Amino acid sequence: MHPGLGRVRELMACVGDPQDAFDAVLVGGTNGKGSTAAVLASILKADGRRTGLFTSPHLTRFSERFQVNGQELPSALVDAALTRLRPHAENLGATFFEIVTALGALLFAEAGVETAVMEVGLGGRLDSTNALQPVLSVITNVALDHTEYLGDTLEAIAAEKAGILRAGGPAVTGVAAPLRPILQATGADLWALGDELSAQTRSLGWQGAEVSLTLPGGALTVQTPLLGIHGAQNAALAAAAAWRLGVGEAAIQTGAAGASWPGRLEALPWHGGRVLLDGAHNPDGARALAATLRDLSLPPLPVIFGAAGDKDVGGVVEALRPHISHAILTRAVLSPRAAGAAALAPLFAGLPVTLTDSPEEALNVLDALHAPLALVCGSLYLIGEVRPLLLGTAGEKRERWQ
Repeated sequence: MHPGLGRVRELMACVGDPQDAFDAVLVGGTNGKGSTAAVLASILKADGRRTGLFTSPHLTRFSERFQVNGQELPSALVDAALTRLRPHAENLGATFFEIVTALGALLFAEAGVETAVMEVGLGGRLDSTNALQPVLSVITNVALDHTEYLGDTLEAIAAEKAGILRAGGPAVTGVAAPLRPILQATGADLWALGDELSAQTRSLGWQGAEVSLTLPGGALTVQTPLLGIHGAQNAALAAAAAWRLGVGEAAIQTGAAGASWPGRLEALPWHGGRVLLDGAHNPDGARALAATLRDLSLPPLPVIFGAAGDKDVGGVVEALRPHISHAILTRAVLSPRAAGAAALAPLFAGLPVTLTDSPEEALNVLDALHAPLALVCGSLYLIGEVRPLLLGTAGEKRERWQ
């Protein structure tokens, strides 16, 4: 990782500046940026716009990062574009995420995308996606994560994320009021949840939520299949962003209702029961997951848990502890960053614990418990390895760093 925008701009220039061929929306934030981007892309598609969606990390396949009108681009197409990009990337010494960002721009330009919704990777100010000039920016929230790169205070992290805002440019945010002055200092034309925007949420249980949104120039009610209050808030931000882009109420409602975001509070069948997948990997995300488990009135569950060793795993476990009946600890075998099960075990003191070496072994332990519902969480890389096992599909066998 080498923060800065110079290399990615040079890299895109080498292939004809494809980022100039479409409108870009940047979606940043500590948590929820992926689901917000997915809902917004679904809405823009419902509005009849040819829409690209760029997200990271992928769960199972690298090509998941690049979608056009809700469809993942074929791996062969992605590989061909990467082959063209590679010599320029090697010559410039570009980083992984710089290459992926330029690749997304190239793929979207060649696919005739009109608007691309680009999920910011890390921070904002120096993130590769910030080399694009957005027609709209979204910042979902600010919490402590990636502190070694972004700073160890909420104020410092907010300042980094505010880098995707543009003076005079439209922006939407769910960032808490005490941190909003940092965003407002950029001169962006900001709509903030709780100020210019208000959202009233009604839980629909396992069906998602209904959100009544009041915003400058109108009001609308949308339903979202995203679970949890935080899922409803993300859908509200996406709806407000679409409104700012001139999308009408009917398309917003249709797109929000039809959106999906795999691996994030996603329930899949497994051997007569269900497994709930969630990528909560920092304390703020874990608290949101815990709130959803309470909202669904669920008892403590068997939990398959794995995490990267460089995360605040203790904070994640603390938030989830009341909801764990049995901890099945494992690791994402394709991720060199993953902590081993034995290293995680002390954090679960006082709970029944089983140590395993792989997701397959963890699922075998879960089967022996005969639980009607279980949870898998702690790492998106773990979710990416468990999900194809649940679906009976094959995942890629590439080492995962990002």
